[in-house]
Amino acid sequence: MDDAHIPIEDPAAVEAIGRHEEGGTWGRWDRDRTAEGAWLAFTTDPIRHDLTWVVRHHPEHGRTVLVIRDKDASPWHSNWWGPQLLFRQGGYWWDGTNWYRPEQVWDAASEHYDRRLVKAATTITADDLLDDNAHPDGGRLLKVANLDLEAPLPDQWNDHLALWASRRPGDALPLSRCVVRVSAPELAADQLIGVPEMAEIGGIAASTLRAYISRGESDVPPPQATVNGRNLWSRPVAGDWAEQRHRSPESVAATLSSSDETGLPVGASELRQRLARRFLGVLWERPDWRKRWALRHRTQASVQEVADELAWSVAADTASIIDPYDLAATLRHAILDEFAYGQEVHRATGGTDSPFYGIATPVAKTLDWLIGHHPQAAHHIIGEIIGDAERRLDIPRDVSADSIRTALGLDSRLPRQVRLDFLERVLPPKPGH
Repeated sequence: MDDAHIPIEDPAAVEAIGRHEEGGTWGRWDRDRTAEGAWLAFTTDPIRHDLTWVVRHHPEHGRTVLVIRDKDASPWHSNWWGPQLLFRQGGYWWDGTNWYRPEQVWDAASEHYDRRLVKAATTITADDLLDDNAHPDGGRLLKVANLDLEAPLPDQWNDHLALWASRRPGDALPLSRCVVRVSAPELAADQLIGVPEMAEIGGIAASTLRAYISRGESDVPPPQATVNGRNLWSRPVAGDWAEQRHRSPESVAATLSSSDETGLPVGASELRQRLARRFLGVLWERPDWRKRWALRHRTQASVQEVADELAWSVAADTASIIDPYDLAATLRHAILDEFAYGQEVHRATGGTDSPFYGIATPVAKTLDWLIGHHPQAAHHIIGEIIGDAERRLDIPRDVSADSIRTALGLDSRLPRQVRLDFLERVLPPKPGH
C-alpha cells in the first residue's frame, strides 16, 4: 500500500487528518505506556472514508502501518493497548520476544486473558523470505483510490515483499528485524483442523458451529487459515475455545440447572417447591380458604385477600430463603474489609485521621436489606462490626458509627425517620451524650 499521503512519522499529524469540523472522519493518537516513546495513531483516509490507517510506533521494534475497513478501527485501539505488537494468523500475537495464541480464556483473578505461549515458535522475518525467487518487478504498489477490498490475495506475495524492501529508506531497520509471521508445529498445514473437528472439540454439532460462525455468536475464534473457502484452526486454539466455553457463565449456570421441567437453578427450584407446598396449604388444605374458589367469591376484593395472604406467608419467612445470621456474618467481614481498605487509602494519601470510611454501595445496600427484613440480626452484627474495628483495626467507635451512618444515608431505601430511629438505638452514643 502507498502510504505517502499519510504522515506516519508524526502521530499528531496523523490524528489531524481525521479531525474536521464538518465531521464524517475520525482521528486520534495516544502514547503507548508499554515503552518510552511508543505511540498509537489512527485516522480515516482523506480519500476513501471507508478506510482507516492504523499506525503503531515502538522505539525498539519499529513501526507497523495498516490500512483497514473504517468500521474495524475501534477494536484495533483496544487490541494494541498492551504488549501485543503484531497479530498474525487469526490472532496469534508477538510481544517482541515470544509468540502467543489468540486470547480466549478469561482469568477473572488477574482481570485479563490468560497468555498462552506457542510451543517451538519461530519468528519469520523479511530477510528469511526474500530469496532469489522474489522479484520486485513482479510486485505492485497499490493506491488507496484503486484498492479493491474484495480482491483475492496475490499468488506471488514474495514479489510484493521484495518491492516493499526495495523502496525502504536507508535508515530503516535491517530486514532481519522486520517480522512477517510466525512458524510453529501447531500451525503446520497438516495439523490444522476444519469445522467437524473444531465442533467435536467444542462438544457441539458441526451444524451448530456453522450457525455460530454465520451469526457471529459464541465467540468462535477467527480461523488460522482459509483454503478454498474452508476455515481451518489450530488444535490448541480449538482447545482454548472449548475451555472458555466450559468456563463461561452459561456453562457454570448449566451445572446448577435443576432436573425438573422449570429449568431453574437448583436452589431456585427447591424454593419454588417449598413455596408451592406452602401456597397449597393456604389455598386448599384450609376449608375456610378453599371455599373462595366458588364462583360467587371470585371478586377483586377476595382475590386481593388471597394475594395478601400469600405475600405475607413469604415475607414472614424470608429466613428460609436466606439465613439472616449467615448474611450478617458475611456483612461483618465485608464491612471490616472496607474499613481496612479505607485505612490504607487514607494513610497512603497522607491522612492522619478520618471522620468516616466509605462503604461500597453493594455492601451498604445489603446491610440496608438486612436492617429492613431482619432488624434483630442487623442490630447484633452492627455491634460486632464496631467492636471488631476497634479491637483489630484501632478504628474509634465514632468513626465506625459515622461510616455506617453515612453509607446508609447515601444508599438506604428505608424511610428516613425509620432509619434514623434504628441507628439511634443501635449505634453507640456519641462522646459527651
